[in-house]
Amino acid sequence: MNIKIVVATHKQYPMPEEKMYLPVQAGAACHERLGYQGDDAGDGISEKNGVYCELTALYWAWKNLGAEAVGLCHYRRYFQEPGEKTPLREETLCRLMNETPVILPKKRNYYIETGESQFVHAHGRESLDALRGTLKDLYPAYLPAFDQSMAKTSGHRFNMFIMRREQFDSYCEWLFDILFETEKRLGTPAPRMMGYLSERLLDAWIETGKIPYRELGVYHTERENWLVKGGNFLLRKIRGAKRDKIP
Repeated sequence: MNIKIVVATHKQYPMPEEKMYLPVQAGAACHERLGYQGDDAGDGISEKNGVYCELTALYWAWKNLGAEAVGLCHYRRYFQEPGEKTPLREETLCRLMNETPVILPKKRNYYIETGESQFVHAHGRESLDALRGTLKDLYPAYLPAFDQSMAKTSGHRFNMFIMRREQFDSYCEWLFDILFETEKRLGTPAPRMMGYLSERLLDAWIETGKIPYRELGVYHTERENWLVKGGNFLLRKIRGAKRDKIP
């Protein structure tokens, strides 16, 4: 199986050597060239990188790659080889893709926050309301699953996945249709906002379409500072709770 996993990056960084990994410079049209494949070649939205972040690399892959299966990961974050602390190997992935059409990262659990409250405390409500309104108008069949996912304390995040071509094309067409319309409704989205919003759509697409999938762990090339992350998480929740109490 011909598989390409796009490694979205905005900086030079050590990359996996296996040929299925394709480093793509996200926002190449807006920044100095890094020597990787740029997301501004062919059909692309590279100039929107400021608000779409890694999704400009995803859009480029959708429109320009002819692989039988396509994935998206990040220069510091990969799917993990089962039982090892290394990036996923091509041999393993080929076997897995013969068994299931979609690979997702293990769900992220917020424990004391729902998907909705976590987003609102971190990014405000306006963009999330605009996204829900777009979904209601364009794809109302997906709204129940979206609401259910936002009410849960866990979900698939990071904009990471690997999909067979049929599912990949279907997902990207649906995703960008929603995001482009939401962008219009927002006028001037906050930096990276469309990337944040897209993370909240994946589970709705999976659940509504009853798409079979397998979860894999996430391999981080750099140690995460959970003390800092946890502190910021709690700070956003406290600030958000205080705002919620204001009449």
